[in-house]
Amino acid sequence: MGEKLSLRELNRATLARQMLLDRVAMAPDRLIDHLVGLQAQTTTTWYAGLWARITDFDPQTVVSMMRDRRLVRVSLMRSTIHLVSDRDCLELRPLLNVVGERSFATNWGKNLRGADLAAIVAAGRELLDEQPATFSVLGGRLQERFPGLDGASMAQAVRTYACLVQIPPRGLWGHSGLAVHETAEHYLGRPLAANPSVDDLLLRYLGAFGPASVNDARTWSGLTGLGEVFERLRPKLRVFVGEDGRELFDLPEAPRPGGDVPAPVRLLYDFDNIQLSHADRTRVIDGEHRRLLWPLSNTALGSVLVDGFTAGSWKHIREKKTARLVVTSFKPFPRAVAAEIEAEGLRLLAFQQPAATDQVVEFATAD
Repeated sequence: MGEKLSLRELNRATLARQMLLDRVAMAPDRLIDHLVGLQAQTTTTWYAGLWARITDFDPQTVVSMMRDRRLVRVSLMRSTIHLVSDRDCLELRPLLNVVGERSFATNWGKNLRGADLAAIVAAGRELLDEQPATFSVLGGRLQERFPGLDGASMAQAVRTYACLVQIPPRGLWGHSGLAVHETAEHYLGRPLAANPSVDDLLLRYLGAFGPASVNDARTWSGLTGLGEVFERLRPKLRVFVGEDGRELFDLPEAPRPGGDVPAPVRLLYDFDNIQLSHADRTRVIDGEHRRLLWPLSNTALGSVLVDGFTAGSWKHIREKKTARLVVTSFKPFPRAVAAEIEAEGLRLLAFQQPAATDQVVEFATAD
């Protein structure tokens, strides 16, 4: 058995990998590579994830990198849109194709039983390489070629079996646009990786989210059969044991700063991967606090970390002249903690709504 890690030690190790103990002076593309992408299915809330981690973060640097095709938004881990580097788009998608295929088979695929999926996907690729399109437009064009088949389902087949990126202006800070898609190979001018390594993928996961169990890696990626991969990697890794007896794998030289290291207040965006990338999420949030972040099935709120753990949620309310941040918790925060949250909240509002004449942080108690 390996060395035991307390919950606080596990928390601090994860925060250190996530650059949430201290902001870093790092270019956004380098940080995004280290984090193995940012979950980015919303158009712009994920910019706050970079703001929380990078010193003096300027969102226009990301805009420039997206326009230059150095950063792209593409379906990857958990079949969810992530912001990644151009290299990671081409390297990771072949490893993760099976995740989307599994989901498609149990959902949209039911509408296309007996159809020639290969022909549909080939036609979709051809259409998108000629002219990028929304899924609605793509589905309509495919129906012209395959009468009698459901257009929306065919568009999702193309999304699943071809690697599609959402192209700008969608996702650009300060801009808006429809979700228009193009094949990654056409957009980036290079093919998908021929022989990507799942071993390398899991080592990178540990570097950003470790120490972690096999089930944690499965939750993050959506991949199955990872137990044998960790066994193959075991000689290269350090092995720990969590408070609950779970075996946790880690990179030997990765930071593990100790449970007594101070953790400042951090405000994380609604789909921050630190809240979503472990089977056991108690390293950052307990079961009781989870309903603060997801009060309704179709609602996700930002999270407030206090002493490294989730203690509340936040919501940005935009008014004509006022930027308002509402922080909700189960009980009032101690005065010193509330002051730290307010200060961080005002900085976040200044970042998100700089033209507002007033920035206000309010505190509320959950029912």
